[in-house]
Formats: sequence, structure tokens, C-alpha cells
Amino acid sequence: MTCERREFFEPVHIAELVEEKLSNLNDVVDYVSFVPDGEPTLDVNLGEEIDTVNSLGVKTAVICNSSLIWREDVRNDLCKADWVSVKVDAVTDEVWRRVDRPHGKLRLESILDGLISFSEEYSGVLNTETMLVDGFNDGDEPMKVADFIRELNPDISYVALPTRPPAEKWVKPAKEEAVNRAYQVFSSVLDKVEYLIGYEGNAFSSSGNFEDDILSITSVHPMREDGVRDLVRSDSACWGDVDRLISEDKLVELDYQDNRFYMRRISSRSH
Repeated sequence: MTCERREFFEPVHIAELVEEKLSNLNDVVDYVSFVPDGEPTLDVNLGEEIDTVNSLGVKTAVICNSSLIWREDVRNDLCKADWVSVKVDAVTDEVWRRVDRPHGKLRLESILDGLISFSEEYSGVLNTETMLVDGFNDGDEPMKVADFIRELNPDISYVALPTRPPAEKWVKPAKEEAVNRAYQVFSSVLDKVEYLIGYEGNAFSSSGNFEDDILSITSVHPMREDGVRDLVRSDSACWGDVDRLISEDKLVELDYQDNRFYMRRISSRSH
């Protein structure tokens, strides 16, 4: 573990590799993302690398864990990117240490202050990501996190789950009920909230294929029953298709605050 910035690569080398890759693509590139095997803000040349990639005529994105955002030089580097995602798993020190297991020199209060400063300085697209772990930060913590994130005024807040093998085998994604509850809590105070639970669907409106549509939509956010019924009609399906997906363990039915919701079954959970 380290929390000291250092040089990893020559910025010009990064630019050459990116330029070569872009020249071989036929697709439109939304962003070139800095998301390395580690934490991108540990790279002391990050700001210069963002500049060199931006000079190629493409937008840049950085996905970071927020651990060094208390540093002014890190915030200055991130401000050069067009899109930044910051991690906010907990705002209570005890919970933060259990979930994120930070370097001993890091202090949560400094990180939270740094996040607020960055949100005030940054003019690009700001997203937050909150990963929910079963039995750790899926109880009362989401309300505290949502209240804090409201101060950041992000463009999108993601409620995420561990979808890759974690550092410890006993780590489990939060249960569907807890995820849905956290989504509702976030939505009550934030403008736009989405799931980040591993499924990469791309149909977010009626396409005529009800199963594809509902599983894609509910992988991003839960649908209330009236919305599902509208989709059933739009796709010329029937409610029996909903019952079938539930019986096949692809869809989950949940109740929250006198409303019934449907969300995609989280495949990363062991049953």
C-alpha cells in the first residue's frame, strides 16, 4: 500500500499509445478513460497525461477512489479531465475503515473536505460511486452518504456492488432489498441515481423485446409496478412474462414505501 505520488510512465509515451489505438478504431470514442491497475491519482504525471490525450481531440475521463483528493495538486490534475468519477462508500470513519481498508496515513475527514472542494472547483461531468457490501455499509450508512453526496451536486450518483472477485472471499454484495432501499434513499435527495451492478445492457426504452428491455432497464434502476405495466403494453407482452422472469430468478419483486418495485436479479450474489 502507498499514498505517495510518483512517476510511472512518460506522458508522451501514453499519448503515443492512445493515438495509435485511436487510429485503428472505426467507432466514435466518447472518452479515453484513466482507470489503471491501481489508483490513477498516484501518478504524479496524471495532469500532463490528460493534457496530451486531450490534445488528440478526444475527451478524457478519470475513475478514482478519492483517497488523494485532499491534495490540491491531485484536484488540479483531475480538473483537467472532462469526466470524473469519485468514490464515496462511507462517511462514518468506522464504516469507511471496514469497507475500504485505507492506508494508515489517510484521514476520512480530509478526504470528505477534499471532495467538497473538488466539487466546487470542477466544471466537468462529476459522478459518484457508492459500493454496498453486505453487512458493512448497507444499513443506515446510505442515508448519511446520500446527504453528503447532495453537497457535491453530482451529475449522476451510482449505487454499485462488488462484481469482481474481492480482496476477501467472505465479502458479499448487499442483498437486493438493501440495494433497492439505498436507491430509494439516494433518489429522495439526489437528482439522478443509477445502478452499477455489472450488467451492461443498452436498451433503455421499448424495443419490442420485453425481456431484453426490462432486464436492461432494471439493471440500472428499479422499476415501479406501474412503469413495468406500461412497458408490458409497449412491448405487446403480458404480465405472465413478468411472472416467468421472476420464476426463472432473473427478476426480483420488492416492496418499498407502499410501492412494488422490480429489479434485475444480481447475478454476482451466491444463492
